[in-house]
Amino acid sequence: MTTDTFAAHTISTPTTADRLDVAGIWSLRLDPEDVGEQERWFAADPAGEDVRLPGSIQEQGFGDEITVDTPWTGMVVDRSFFTDERYAPYREPGNVAVPFWLQPRRYYRGAAWFQREVEVPASWQGRRVLLELERVHWESTLWVDGVRVGSERSLSTPHRFDLGELDPGTHRLTLKVDNRTIVDVGPNAHSISDHTQGNWNGVIGSLTLQALAPVRIRHVTPLPDVANRRVRVGVDLASGTAGIGHGTVTVTARRVGTAPAEVSVSVPVEPEHDRDLLERGMTAGGGHVDVELELGEDAPLWDEFSPALHELTVTVETTVGDTSSTDTRTLVLGLREVGTEGTQVTVNGRRTFIRGTLESCVFPLTGHPPTDVDAWRRVIATCRAFGLNLLRFHSWCPPDAAFVAADEAGFYFQVEGPVWANQGAAVGESRPVDGYVFEESRAILQTFGHHPSFLMMAHGNEPGGRDVEFLGPWVAHMQRLDPRHLYTSGAGWPAIPENDFDNIPHPRVQRWGEGLASRINGRPPETTSDYSSDVEATPRPIVSHEIGQWCAYPNLAERQKYTGLMQARNFDVFADFLAASGMADQGEEFLQASGQLQKLCYREDIEAALRTPGFGGFHLLGLTDFPGQGTALVGVLDAFWEEKGYCTAAEFARFCGPTVPLARLPKRVFTGGETLEAEAQVAHFGAAPLEGATLAWTLREDDGAVVDSGTAFEGTIAIGNSERHGRVPITLPEVSDARRLTLELTVSAGDGAVSANDWPLWVYPAAAPLQASPDVLTTADLEEALAAAGEGRTVLLFPELGAPHTDVALGFSPVFWNTAWTKNQAPHTLGITHDPDHPALAGFPSDGHTDWQWWEPLHGAHAVVLDDLPVPVRPIVQPIDTWFSARRLGVLWEVAVGEGRLVVCSMDLHSDLDIRPAARQLRTSLDAYLATGVPADSLPQVSADALRPLLTPAG
Repeated sequence: MTTDTFAAHTISTPTTADRLDVAGIWSLRLDPEDVGEQERWFAADPAGEDVRLPGSIQEQGFGDEITVDTPWTGMVVDRSFFTDERYAPYREPGNVAVPFWLQPRRYYRGAAWFQREVEVPASWQGRRVLLELERVHWESTLWVDGVRVGSERSLSTPHRFDLGELDPGTHRLTLKVDNRTIVDVGPNAHSISDHTQGNWNGVIGSLTLQALAPVRIRHVTPLPDVANRRVRVGVDLASGTAGIGHGTVTVTARRVGTAPAEVSVSVPVEPEHDRDLLERGMTAGGGHVDVELELGEDAPLWDEFSPALHELTVTVETTVGDTSSTDTRTLVLGLREVGTEGTQVTVNGRRTFIRGTLESCVFPLTGHPPTDVDAWRRVIATCRAFGLNLLRFHSWCPPDAAFVAADEAGFYFQVEGPVWANQGAAVGESRPVDGYVFEESRAILQTFGHHPSFLMMAHGNEPGGRDVEFLGPWVAHMQRLDPRHLYTSGAGWPAIPENDFDNIPHPRVQRWGEGLASRINGRPPETTSDYSSDVEATPRPIVSHEIGQWCAYPNLAERQKYTGLMQARNFDVFADFLAASGMADQGEEFLQASGQLQKLCYREDIEAALRTPGFGGFHLLGLTDFPGQGTALVGVLDAFWEEKGYCTAAEFARFCGPTVPLARLPKRVFTGGETLEAEAQVAHFGAAPLEGATLAWTLREDDGAVVDSGTAFEGTIAIGNSERHGRVPITLPEVSDARRLTLELTVSAGDGAVSANDWPLWVYPAAAPLQASPDVLTTADLEEALAAAGEGRTVLLFPELGAPHTDVALGFSPVFWNTAWTKNQAPHTLGITHDPDHPALAGFPSDGHTDWQWWEPLHGAHAVVLDDLPVPVRPIVQPIDTWFSARRLGVLWEVAVGEGRLVVCSMDLHSDLDIRPAARQLRTSLDAYLATGVPADSLPQVSADALRPLLTPAG
């Protein structure tokens, strides 16, 4: 074991008369052989190394070096790391670098023992003492002065230990924390897995001892009544004092952020009112009191547009026998009700549209989630800036600080139990996880259910087993237990009648396993497709599950950010692979080009959802990168919630927000002189209808010059997305060269609010005979091409390759999730990169990356692997290979053969060009380039023998 020092994450709780902060230095002993209880370590004096709590032991340098035998928590689907010779250097002791997730500097899985002494004040004489640990990973067992108190195993809520009455003076606390798999919640559950936060060991957040009142508040449940502007407050009481008594429960509400304005009500508690509490002293159970509190007719509601909060204070004053006591509990309250109206979610009766992304517990610096409010304010502010209104916590529940930050901001959460019972785990099969699902769900609701930001809940993610039979009763039970939220069986599935909403995966642009047959890869681009058939097939709202999953190339410069526990050793491996292929200088180029395509694909995913009448919403996967499951770089933001340089919040928010103009376009590529009729639509889920709104359109050149403009609609734009708002009839200009125009729709309302969105359109000249130079040979015959080039001619070769020729599946979209975790699902590339100023593209304007005008040329194209050529060839148009393979690929490239010039194009630029204007225009541009006199000696010289293995037709 080693003890390198890393920064510890510390949060302190102030010490008061009734509360003692026990954060600080504890003594640590690791117990990898699990012998501590047998050897009675709890009875020994502290004998270990100093460690700070709150914090994890790994972030403070305790644990083992990473080896190929590290007992990871999480599945490795692609096991080539353990066998492939390419990974051999990364399996060497002292240099292990795993490619499937972020790698901690130290790893430990097992029991860890923490000890310290505490001083109990004299004023606590005769009072019961509670130890509360805000978040523990995972099972904790406590001894006080060598006597076992008990165990806790929640992954989601604080661990609490009733220590009984402690005499004033010094006492020894011994805490055993075990981060092995206590219950099989699934190896990939983000609550425990090395795919995300890491399997840390320790305690984070607050650590306190508290002297309890003889009669105390056990739990407070506020149930808002929006229509009547009041709240029913359920107060559960507990007592350690026997005897008949009397008392009062007082509930006070104060509006946060306004001038003092309090309302309160008191309810007497008498023996006849609550016999459990005061006749039996609650020694055999608990008592309950309901208090109705009127907040006033002008009490503001809480939602994403106006997050008005009230501070609710509950005070219990009781006298039982000769003992009087007072206990107080303060919590936040938002007047908020969530429901459904047909197939859409409502907040306070108003239809809303869920625009969510995942938070998978990815915090690379610490390897565990933050418990301070400021950290979560930053995350939520970023989501809001990108037009989102919800975070879905994938198979874990955040700490209280996250809810506090969301309450303040008017931001919504979908919370999940710490379960992904799949990949070997399962629910509904009488395994221990079944009971744990109910146990954790109840604990989550009791601890965090009062937060208005807590909008929705699932038991966990993508269950296996007898899920329908098990989760139907779970949903029904949770609905009865706590009606303040909407419930769904599981994120992903099953869609069952008990659900308040269905969180299902199929309404999205590309589904799992569709590959090149998906809409974005298999059908020409348009903006008319939506998911109306899915909406019509269910009576419940659909919030589509994990849409997107579009990858960008690794940001290799990002490695410098990993200054804490987690290291991006996976990025080190990918950088080495790129350098070995001679493309180290293209890393940033690949990132930016693939990122632009990623942004384009997310936009189509989001707009398709927004233009679907009656749709409930979506969860992205995701706004940020996911560092596990083979490294899934699916975010326009990195794992630190920071931009990568190709997508700003302002850009993203144009197509993702409360009000988004939408244009329904039958296609994106046109011929000059055509008439375009776009249908205008607005997805408006704002605070109120837009009165006196104007929906205007403008068609502009790239330089900003206005080609045409007009008004599509004037009037009221209602809340929703079911209405169409007129047509935009445009006769496109006759053109003699390729043009890119931009159609912009702008919504302005009487209050001056403006939302805008835009779509690039490509307009090409009408069909005309190709003007190929008679000096250029165009052929599909390889030997003819090689012979002609050898004789000094210029040759354009369209090689007859066919899909079996290479194992590279080239599509329009980038890689889905990643090829390692999906077992090599197509496509295998991340779009294309090219020099937009290359003369071969002079007649085919492009920006250096894939855009919609490339769909025709790339559809059915084949990438040629150029790694085996004797000299490096920089393709004119280069597909970007996945980072696991890092091959130099080409679909348009040029070499010298003998005295001649050979241009190889494996895109279809020769068939049906009369109905494929983009392919025709690219061919026209290429023919013009071929007619130029590029000297062969300025090109890489490659022999015919070297080219034949690459270009021989597949047999």
